[in-house]
Amino acid sequence: MTEKIKIVTLGCDKNLVDSEIMSGLIHERGYELVEKEEDATVIIVNTCGFIDAAKEESVNTILSLADLKETADLKALIVSGCLTQRYKEQLLEEMPEIDGIVGTGDFDKINDIVDEALQGSKPVRVGNPVFDYDRILPRKVATPRYTAYVKIAEGCDNNCTFCSIPIMRGKFRSRTMDSILAEVKLLADQGVKEFSLIAQDSTNYGVDLYDGFKLPELMHKVSEVPGVEWVRLHYAYPGFFSDELIEAIASNPKICKYIDMPLQHSEDNILKRMRRPGRQRDSRELVRKIRERIPSAALRTSIIVGFPGETDEDFEGLCNFVREMKFDRLGVFTYSSEESTPATRLPDHVPDEVKEWRANTLMEIQREVSKQVSEKRIGEIVEVLVERYDGRNDVYIGRSQFDAPEIDGEVFISNSQLSIGDITKVKITHALEFDLAGEGVS
Repeated sequence: MTEKIKIVTLGCDKNLVDSEIMSGLIHERGYELVEKEEDATVIIVNTCGFIDAAKEESVNTILSLADLKETADLKALIVSGCLTQRYKEQLLEEMPEIDGIVGTGDFDKINDIVDEALQGSKPVRVGNPVFDYDRILPRKVATPRYTAYVKIAEGCDNNCTFCSIPIMRGKFRSRTMDSILAEVKLLADQGVKEFSLIAQDSTNYGVDLYDGFKLPELMHKVSEVPGVEWVRLHYAYPGFFSDELIEAIASNPKICKYIDMPLQHSEDNILKRMRRPGRQRDSRELVRKIRERIPSAALRTSIIVGFPGETDEDFEGLCNFVREMKFDRLGVFTYSSEESTPATRLPDHVPDEVKEWRANTLMEIQREVSKQVSEKRIGEIVEVLVERYDGRNDVYIGRSQFDAPEIDGEVFISNSQLSIGDITKVKITHALEFDLAGEGVS
C-alpha cells in the first residue's frame, strides 16, 4: 500500500518553501500527498522555533497530531524545521510520540527518514544548518497557482541580540543568481505571475558570492523572465538598503512598490541594545528617500515592544515615531526572551503585562494611521491580482501590489467579470481600516 503523507507547515514563508521541496521529493518517490491529517499514514510537522509563542504552537501541534495514532491510521510522526535544529535532544527526551527528526540543513533526506521511521528506527538527521538551495530540486508549490515564494538567501550574519535565526539557520549564504533565475523560469512556465523574493536579510544578497550587493541586478533579471508580472521583496534589512535598490524599485514597472523593512524600534538606546544598524535619524532619512523617489510605495515594518531596558519614555518616543512615519503596514511583537541570545543577559527586563499593554497601545495608534493611509488611495487606479469570488456579495477579492499574500489587506472589486489569477486595473472608491474597495476599469 502506498503511504499517504501530509506536511503541516508552521512559521514563516521561508519554512513554506522548505515544505514545498519536501513535498516535491515525496511526490517524486511515489508517495501520495493528502490534504487532511486524518487521511495520513505519515505526518511531517515543519516547525518554527523563533519565539516562545511559535515554539508553543509547534509543540501543541505535534501533541495534537500524535493523537491520530489512536484515532486514525497514523503510523509515523516526523518533525522537521527550526525547532528540531535547536532542540533535538529535548524533543527526543520529552516527546516519545515523535518517530523521526530532521533539521534545517537535511530536509532533502526526507524520503529516507520516512522509510526509516516506518520501520520503527526513529531516525535523526540534524547536522549543520546549511542547505544547498542551488540545486534545482523537485518542488510542489502550495500557494495558489499564480503566486510563489523564491528563496534568494538563507541564514543571517547580523547578530541582533534578540534573534536566534543564526543558531537555527546558520550564517548568511546567497544562492547563485543562475539557480534563482532557473527556478523562476520553471515556475513562470507553470503559470506563476507573482514572485516574492524572500530571505532573512534580502538586501545583503550577493555580497558573499560576487563583488558587492547584487539585489537590484537580481530583481531586474527576475522581472525579465517571460511570464513574470510582479516581483515582490521581503525582509529588507535597513542597514544595506542602498540608493541603487531604491532606484531599481522606482524604475522597474514589474517590481512591486512594496517595501518590507523591519526597523524593530525607533529609540537610539534600544537600537544600540538590539545591535541594530544606525539610529533613528538614519531610519527617518531612509524612509524620506524612499518616499521622495517612490511616492506611491507601501512601507511595511515590524516593531518589538518591551525589549529589556525600554522605559516609559522610550515607548512614548516609539509611539510618536509611528504616528509621524505613517507606515502603511505595521507588525507589533512583544519581546520574547530567547535562550542563547545576548538579550537574555541584559538587565531591566520588562514585565509581561507591560509588554502586552504597549503592544495593544501601539496597534491602536497604527489603526488610525492605517485608516488615514488607506483613505489617500481613494481615486487612485491600482493593479489588483484577483484571488477569489464572493458570490453572496457579487464581488471579486484580490490584492494590490501594495499587499503581500496573507499578511496585508485586500481589495474588493465590483462591476466586473474577472478570472482568478488575472491582474486587472481597479479604481479605488472606498477605504476601510485595512482594506480597499473599488470598481474594475476596462
